[in-house]
Amino acid sequence: MTGADRRIAKLLVANRGEIARRVFRTARQWGMATVAVYSEPDAGAPFVAEADEAVPIGGTSAAESYLRAEAILAAARRTGADAVHPGYGFLSENAEFARACAGAGLVFVGPSPEAIEAMGSKVAARRLMTSAGVPVVPGAELAGNDPAVLAAAAAEVGLPLLVKASAGGGGRGMRLVGAGDDLAAAVASARREALAAFADGTVFLERYIQPARHVEIQIVGDEHGNVATLLERDCSVQRRHQKIVEEAPSPAVDADLRRRMEAAAVDAALAVGYVGAGTVEFVLGPDGEFFFLEMNTRLQVEHPVTEAITGLDLVGLQLLVAQGGRLPPEAMSPTMRGHAIEARIYAEDPGAGYAPSAGVVESFELPDWVRVDSAVEAGTIVGVEYDPMLAKVVAWAPSRAEAAARLAGALGHARIHGLTTNRALLVGILTHPEFLAGAADTGFLDRHPPAELVPAPDDRQWALAALAATLADQAANRRNAPVLATLPSGWRNSPSGPQFRRLEAGGRLAEVGYRLGRTPVFEVDGARLDDVVVLSAEPDAVDVMDAGVRRRYQVSRGAERLHVDGGGVHVSFAILPRFPEPAPAEATGSLAAPMPGRVSRVEVVEGDRVEVGDVLVVIEAMKMEHRLTAPEAGTVEAVKVQPGMTVKGGDVVVILHPEEDPA
Repeated sequence: MTGADRRIAKLLVANRGEIARRVFRTARQWGMATVAVYSEPDAGAPFVAEADEAVPIGGTSAAESYLRAEAILAAARRTGADAVHPGYGFLSENAEFARACAGAGLVFVGPSPEAIEAMGSKVAARRLMTSAGVPVVPGAELAGNDPAVLAAAAAEVGLPLLVKASAGGGGRGMRLVGAGDDLAAAVASARREALAAFADGTVFLERYIQPARHVEIQIVGDEHGNVATLLERDCSVQRRHQKIVEEAPSPAVDADLRRRMEAAAVDAALAVGYVGAGTVEFVLGPDGEFFFLEMNTRLQVEHPVTEAITGLDLVGLQLLVAQGGRLPPEAMSPTMRGHAIEARIYAEDPGAGYAPSAGVVESFELPDWVRVDSAVEAGTIVGVEYDPMLAKVVAWAPSRAEAAARLAGALGHARIHGLTTNRALLVGILTHPEFLAGAADTGFLDRHPPAELVPAPDDRQWALAALAATLADQAANRRNAPVLATLPSGWRNSPSGPQFRRLEAGGRLAEVGYRLGRTPVFEVDGARLDDVVVLSAEPDAVDVMDAGVRRRYQVSRGAERLHVDGGGVHVSFAILPRFPEPAPAEATGSLAAPMPGRVSRVEVVEGDRVEVGDVLVVIEAMKMEHRLTAPEAGTVEAVKVQPGMTVKGGDVVVILHPEEDPA
């Protein structure tokens, strides 16, 4: 594939994280020099180091950096870049940015500003698709906040319904409404979130089709009138309306349905004269009827699964088309081979309502039998300013069952430390019978919450992991001992009682007793492990014989915890002091921030009376709003934060005095 008219010599990627690294990879293969732009928190990020040149463009938030078109254009001028790839998110679907690039003499690796405008507003796109004969989900536009108008619109659409942002995507600015009384609050919240994420607070209503599948068609158009459809992807497994597992092809699509959906996607592309890579998204109902949802005028996060089953490089096709080239025969008539599944690794805690996690990535290792598009590596600092996605892991195999097994196996053998992630949840999804049967729809995680998909380690697994952490820690201490450092860890020459260590992981405490003298003794929480023999104990690995089965545990030391991988578990332990100092008591009724973030709104003042479920404070973290609500009725005794403040997880934000029980 070679371009014809506009040779790109130096490519600036107006994005960050894994998509910047992904575009750099293909650009290098095409002989292009690369330029990164970065915000202050991203100064040490891997994508910055991988570019040939890098330019700082602003402060902490997206509004201060990646959404500043003038700063990006200035970086292009300063480095002599002749093209801009927008990635996804940020300015990727901003028509004015595409127009500004053209005005500055830069090739914009994407569709025309007119196509972006036509599809950038979901409201306008719905109108255009209806006129083009593409089936559209029933919905209603909104004007203002008048309760009567909202009620009438809801009655027209029907409940349940979705409030959706007209600009952007990724689940931001989207709210599910099941009752009419919740509509006004959902519209207001969606507008605020959309305004913060996309600088456009326009929202509309759309019928919520359930059960449903989310199926999308990958398209690529060139300047010579060709539009290629590169098969479909199934993105039905979602949390908070954001995809976390995607696959190609869809297990719900047969040849006839694929033909009809591809024809509708071509109609959508031709309606706007589409040039570049894009995706036409459909919702597929249980009766096989499909409706247009939106068209993403950019590369999708999940594009690797299409690459895996077609053998095509979608970024390469983007660069080809951007340089005036024609789509090659292999794109016009793609061949489907095998099956591919992608899982998104997020820095979040599924067991705590998907609360985001921030901190330092202490290790990030996955097996080499899968493709890993990663934003991070060991040492990367993950803040709360941007999306929580750390990486995408993709497995290909001749069959769907093999692809799921390979991906689950890779995630199960991964070593990801320092942050709480959804890795275990992804394994639970990929091994669940409903997913393996190809029956998962967009309600999958509602039916199967994290508590079901991520079982806690059983008592034996827990005990052995705690023992491994203790012995590895003791081995490290002995290695650093000033005298007799060659003695085995925990060794004593007198028949005294066992030594003890207290550990904690996930709120669960353990007390491990050990004595490695002439008669080894191991116990966890008072239970003797008489059938465990320690074969070796090193600072980074512990080898044990457990009831005749040999098990090896890898142990790595983080800033504050010991991470244990092996025996079917991944546990991060904190070594607690034997006699802890009493912690300062918090005031009765203290409500803490569930995650680090920025306080975007405070809904109460001292003296306010609140009911159960009333919103007290809203914290913005990783581009999502998180509401702290009253757990019981009472009176606000104190408010410890104000809008704009940054809080850490566990910081007290409100003190609530419970309502007295009249009984």
